[in-house]
Amino acid sequence: LPVPAVNGATPMKKLVVIVDDSVNCAETLGIALESMEGVEVRILSKPGAAMALLRDAGEVAAVITDLHLRQATGFDFIRQLRAEPRFRLLPVVMISGDSDPGIAARAISGGATAFFSKPYSPAAVRRKLEQLVCASGE
Repeated sequence: LPVPAVNGATPMKKLVVIVDDSVNCAETLGIALESMEGVEVRILSKPGAAMALLRDAGEVAAVITDLHLRQATGFDFIRQLRAEPRFRLLPVVMISGDSDPGIAARAISGGATAFFSKPYSPAAVRRKLEQLVCASGE
């Protein structure tokens, strides 16, 4: 996902925020994403902190959230995100270890752009994220 430099200046990186209270899951995914060109990955465990970061951020490429967070559900977080006009079209990937067969459909109907069940391939999430970011014009 190359970002062209303007007048020879170093291009600003677009932000990908991972919201997950499981440090191991978040860090594994972060490692898979950190080599994406033009992207800075930030990992946060709390949805409130993620919203504050997103509101203050320059360009946001995408958000990845777990369904089960300590302070809220991924559904609550996505609903809060989508309530802000700036983030209505932002690519959002939800990840869950929930065994409910209808959870993927609920995630998509609840505002997620894509859904992955645990265990998932970090490389597959990266490929999907690259597709979503390119498709959204970021």
